[in-house]
Amino acid sequence: MDKIEGGVLAGIPENALKLTLTRSAIKMQHSRTWRVDKSNSVHDLVICLTGSGSYMVDDSAYTLTPGDAMLIPAGSRFVGWHASGEAYTGVAQHFTLDLFGKHDLIAQMRIDRAVRFSRWPLLEPVVRYYHDIAPASSTTLLQHHLFMFILIEFLEDAFIAWNAQPVSAVGNADGISLGIMLAATRITADPLDEDIAERVVAEAPYNPDYFKREFRRQIGWTPRKFQEFKRMERAMNLLASGNTVSETAALVGYSDVYYFSRMFKRHIGTSPAGYKLAVKEGQDGKFPRGEEDGQVIYPLVERVEA
Repeated sequence: MDKIEGGVLAGIPENALKLTLTRSAIKMQHSRTWRVDKSNSVHDLVICLTGSGSYMVDDSAYTLTPGDAMLIPAGSRFVGWHASGEAYTGVAQHFTLDLFGKHDLIAQMRIDRAVRFSRWPLLEPVVRYYHDIAPASSTTLLQHHLFMFILIEFLEDAFIAWNAQPVSAVGNADGISLGIMLAATRITADPLDEDIAERVVAEAPYNPDYFKREFRRQIGWTPRKFQEFKRMERAMNLLASGNTVSETAALVGYSDVYYFSRMFKRHIGTSPAGYKLAVKEGQDGKFPRGEEDGQVIYPLVERVEA
């Protein structure tokens, strides 16, 4: 599957996440005699800039070289040591990432513990800047936003799958919201999978009818209609990138271009050709409906009845 717009966290509202940097970033500058043996009560993201470092984390071995990053989960015992003649430098950031202020988001994900950043040429100067601006004993607003960007890049590369919702969360007040956000995120990640909406409902630890009612109440769509809308969002990006209407229809899974056009207009409020024209007019400085900020207003927030 191609990398999606918005990534694996695209189905989670931005105000549902709380990132906390629990201490200032550690500016790693490790000599050949460096060795550490400890555990942290919070998550730790380690990024290598130069040299290399080796680690044992929960009996698994890892070696980081420039462009590599590793997430050491909260509570994990780890041993680290210098692994090359060159100085081992980088950044280590302790953090928590909570969903709805109740759930550890990292605990909801199955990820590779160590990965190489796929967009390292873009990310390297950001990480170096993050390293350079870190105060000695505090955190800043700029750090917070830069680290969220870096962390999302890591999670995009490291993500394998969402974990099943823990039984302990099902019965509490926030359990259904957690289940709905995870389901919406799975749909957003793969809206071209014909069975994804039905599958997330079937796999949720709730009565299916109850889960669909709550999904619609919180998201505004039934799971199936939400999937259709996400397919149309994918189509919007393809059309804006220069694909023809027929090419776009095929790429989002519609063999009948006329049916695709009807569905697109139903969800977006204009035809695919009309949307392409609006994009072009926006590029030329002509903003439909007189919107001074250049944003075309379609009825994107209107909900489609089941």
